[in-house]
Amino acid sequence: MDLTAQRELLTELCTASAEFIAPYFGNPGTKVEFKSDDSPVTAADRGAEEVMRRLIETRFPDHGIIGEEHGSAREDAEFVWVLDPIDGTKSFITGVPLWTTLIGLLHHGQPVLGAINQPTLGQLAIGDGTTTTLNGQAVHCRPTTRLSEATLVTSDHLNLAAYQDGPACDRLIQQTRLYRTWADGYGYLMLAAGFVDISMDPIMNLWDLAALIPVVHGAGGTITDWQGGGPYPAESAIAASTPELHAEVLKTLQS
Repeated sequence: MDLTAQRELLTELCTASAEFIAPYFGNPGTKVEFKSDDSPVTAADRGAEEVMRRLIETRFPDHGIIGEEHGSAREDAEFVWVLDPIDGTKSFITGVPLWTTLIGLLHHGQPVLGAINQPTLGQLAIGDGTTTTLNGQAVHCRPTTRLSEATLVTSDHLNLAAYQDGPACDRLIQQTRLYRTWADGYGYLMLAAGFVDISMDPIMNLWDLAALIPVVHGAGGTITDWQGGGPYPAESAIAASTPELHAEVLKTLQS
C-alpha cells in the first residue's frame, strides 16, 4: 500500500501543529482549564487540533478524524486520522518539554502510520510499522534482554495502582536497573530511539495509542496490552525493546 501522500500530509500536520503550539509553551500567561475528568487543557490543545483537522479535510475530505478535543467525524471511513495535539499536557503546562503531538493514521481500523513529535527539542519520530525514523534517520530499539539491565518509564506512578495491579507493577519496577516517570508519548519516542527499554501505561485512550504502534513496530519493538493481546483498541498498553524482554515484563505483571 502506497502511503506517500498520507506521509507527506503527516509531516505537514506536525509542522503546522508545532507552529501553532509554540507561543503557548513556556508562557506563564497560557490559561489552563480542567475538563470533566479533571485533566488539564489549553487553547494550544484545542487550536492545534483545529489546524490539523482543517488540513486533513482540505487534502482528504473523505478521510475520517478522531480527535481528543473535538470529537469524531467519518470514523467508519477507510482512512481515519487520530489526533492528540498535546499528549502530556501536565508537562506542557509546567514548562517541561516531555509532551508530544501524536498523529496516527488508521486503515480499516488498524494503525499503519504514526508520528510522535516533540518540536521544542526538535525530535520527530515517524513510523510505518516496518521502519521508524527520528529526524529522517532510521532508529531501532536497543537489544536489551534482561530486566536487570533495563530502563523503564511510565507516565504517572499513581496510575499504576489506580488502574492495574499496583504490587505487580512494583515488582517489575524493582527488577529493572532504572525507573523514571518520563513517559506519555515521549517515553515511546525514547523507546523507539534506543534510549529506554520499556515504556508502559496502565490506561490509554485511542488518541494516546494509535500513533505509537507504527512507531514502536517500525523500530523493532513489541507493543501489546498487559495480557499480551493486540494493543489497538485497548485501555492499557505496554512496549518493550525485544520480544524476549517483553515476555519477561508480561510475566512479572501477571504473576
